[in-house]
Amino acid sequence: MVCHKPSRFMDDDVVLPVSHSDLRLPSRPYFTKRSARVLLILALVSCALVVFRLGHSTRDDASQYLYLGAMEDNSTENGLPPLYESYHDYERHLPQHNLSLPYPEGRDAKFFWAANHVHSSGWGNSMQELLVNALLSHTVNRAFVFDNYTWDPDGPGYSVYNGKLIPSRIPHSAIISGRVAVPIIGSSWPPGDPTPRSVSREYFELVCPRPLVIDSYEINKELRLDTSVPASVIFDKWVDRLNSLRDPCVEIKRSSFQIFEIWLFGSSRILSLWPRLSKSPILRNFSWSPLVLQAYAQNAHLFDSPSRSLSFLPSYLRPSNAAPISPAELHNVEPILTPDQTNPVPGLLALHVRRGDFAAHCAHLAKWAADWNGFNKFVALPDKFRPPPEGGRGHTTEENLQLYMKRCFPTIEQITDKVRKVLEEQYSLYGNSRELKRVYVMTNGDQEWLEELKAALMEVKRWDAVVTSRDLSLGWETKPVAQAVDMLVGQRAQVIIGNGFSSLTSNIVMFRMLRELPPEDTRFW
Repeated sequence: MVCHKPSRFMDDDVVLPVSHSDLRLPSRPYFTKRSARVLLILALVSCALVVFRLGHSTRDDASQYLYLGAMEDNSTENGLPPLYESYHDYERHLPQHNLSLPYPEGRDAKFFWAANHVHSSGWGNSMQELLVNALLSHTVNRAFVFDNYTWDPDGPGYSVYNGKLIPSRIPHSAIISGRVAVPIIGSSWPPGDPTPRSVSREYFELVCPRPLVIDSYEINKELRLDTSVPASVIFDKWVDRLNSLRDPCVEIKRSSFQIFEIWLFGSSRILSLWPRLSKSPILRNFSWSPLVLQAYAQNAHLFDSPSRSLSFLPSYLRPSNAAPISPAELHNVEPILTPDQTNPVPGLLALHVRRGDFAAHCAHLAKWAADWNGFNKFVALPDKFRPPPEGGRGHTTEENLQLYMKRCFPTIEQITDKVRKVLEEQYSLYGNSRELKRVYVMTNGDQEWLEELKAALMEVKRWDAVVTSRDLSLGWETKPVAQAVDMLVGQRAQVIIGNGFSSLTSNIVMFRMLRELPPEDTRFW
């Protein structure tokens, strides 16, 4: 179904106003301190109801939204997590938010806004969809309209998850940067690329009061759940549809299914897009944000030699820098560390170990005979998984359940057995020339369990160090985006053992494959 959204302005408004040379958005706070304090009281009163509602999410990485932040103390002197007002304000004042700019921007710009993008989901899920939506927008030469990493799109500035206050909306520039690798932040495309720079949702809504609204069901109706249809077929049909439109302002209906759903990313169907995605500046110019890179630098001593690990960073992001980081440096959207620059950290073994409510999620996967996430199923990777034939449609056998738990929620004994096997295989391939010496565990496990895991790993080998996500020193603004720090460590590890059912692992794998690291160095439970 296609329609034009009713204008919130006068009936005689044009789609792109021509009477204003510059429609840059005014600065405004997202949330006042007084409102925050009031909300805190209300949130605590309603906490039980909200936790009950959010606790029943079926998204893959929902519990990883605040990988540490949902369990650690996020408070400042006001007792509240950050709302990233300066990041929002920076995005609001991007230079492309200006109708007087020459073609292909300004009044000539064409826009693509996926108002139905995923929310209330983990960063791994959100990031996957973000990248492919950006690829689609770039393919049809439309300005990508970016929003926030969103838990609650409409509510107040804070939500409650696992009994903790979390930001409802985090600007993407707090997590990622780079040339539209994150089109979200609106850096320039490579020279000669005719695609207009990305713009914020607020700017889009201002200049496009009556966009053409398309229900995703129009294209995806017969394709979305057909396991024989690769993602590339769906992608190409959307390319054809968008290229057929003359309307400058195109919006995907918010209440419709995502164009690229978890069913695509949760299967090998998504791999059909890899040839295009891997060659696109969407990935080639990807970089984590200055905030994430700074947190990595401050903790580099835990998993690498600081002098070696920090050589790729500008001086203002290094711990030795005495001067406070300036707003221009903090909000830099140019790519600082692209995938080609993420050389592996010699001797580092990264383990992705999910705990907590992931046990119930793994059991749920067993009942529906779920497969690994698609980007964990590259043919070149040595570890494989095929859903067993028995089970599915809400039922499973005890044997199948134990199989899923071993691959999805391994015990300490199963973890150490896998580490021993990987060490043996690494030795048979490389001898002592690439010895693994340190372990970093990406995890949301509780401290007591992690101490048991550390002790067990030390019995496998006398490592130089075994550290976990819990050992990171994180600042107030970094805690809610700590999962990105983990992803960068996993991306740079010499060897990683990941969770095949996790989208966070699959995004790490995607970057490792882009970097063309040896397939035998990327493993799964």
